[in-house]
Amino acid sequence: MSQVLMPKATAVWLIENTALTFNQISDFCGLHPLEVQSIADGEASIGMVGYDPITNGQLTKEEIERCGADPNTKLELAEVNVPRPTTRTKGPRYTPVTRRQDRPDAIAWLVKNFPQLSDGQISKLVGTTKPTINGVRNRTHWNINNIKPRDPVALGLVSRDDLTAAIDKANRAAERAEKRKIKKTKIAEPETPVININSQSAENTETPKPDPEVNSGDGPGETPKEQAPASLKREEQSSVIDDENPFAALGKLLPQGKASEEKESEKEQ
Repeated sequence: MSQVLMPKATAVWLIENTALTFNQISDFCGLHPLEVQSIADGEASIGMVGYDPITNGQLTKEEIERCGADPNTKLELAEVNVPRPTTRTKGPRYTPVTRRQDRPDAIAWLVKNFPQLSDGQISKLVGTTKPTINGVRNRTHWNINNIKPRDPVALGLVSRDDLTAAIDKANRAAERAEKRKIKKTKIAEPETPVININSQSAENTETPKPDPEVNSGDGPGETPKEQAPASLKREEQSSVIDDENPFAALGKLLPQGKASEEKESEKEQ
């Protein structure tokens, strides 16, 4: 059961404004029944102003009426949905004088088991300074020979919840730093083109198909020659024949039928 705020002032208000028994008020406020009775008699807490638990959300009217009707029941605190703020001072944690000699041992344990913790986190957990942390880490502390790593939770310097929260935060920071490092290396390295070896080998193995309209050269170093049309070949042959026979030009000028008739007429004469 959570504790009541301002128990004596709340008891004063309940005594003055309700018909609850002393035992019910003492159980609710965490006081002794004789102390509640002395407050009611005016022997204790003289002049104290009562603290209204209904206005401050600690009790309800229905709860007071229920307990007022039955003296054997106990008051129950009302549920508060709004979380209460926790006050915490800034800076390093205060360490009692009797525990300060154990801080180097706690620092050595944290540095050995959780190297991802920063100096600022260790200083807040243990309540020390950064030069002391560096001295323990670099083994330059004046009492380094007598320092033995010990759990700070067992020494009473830090709670388990605070230590776990600091370790989780350090792990997340280390993961983010690693991702940024990988991203920078990917940006710095140029992308290499991907070559498909199978497609290249297939292209190299294919033999070129010969062109039917192109003749291959006579020699291995000659380029293929194009085939000439048949009409051009006939003209070249006729030109060769004309150069050898001088009478061939007359055959071109006179048709063959007329030339034969002239020969027959010459024979008859």
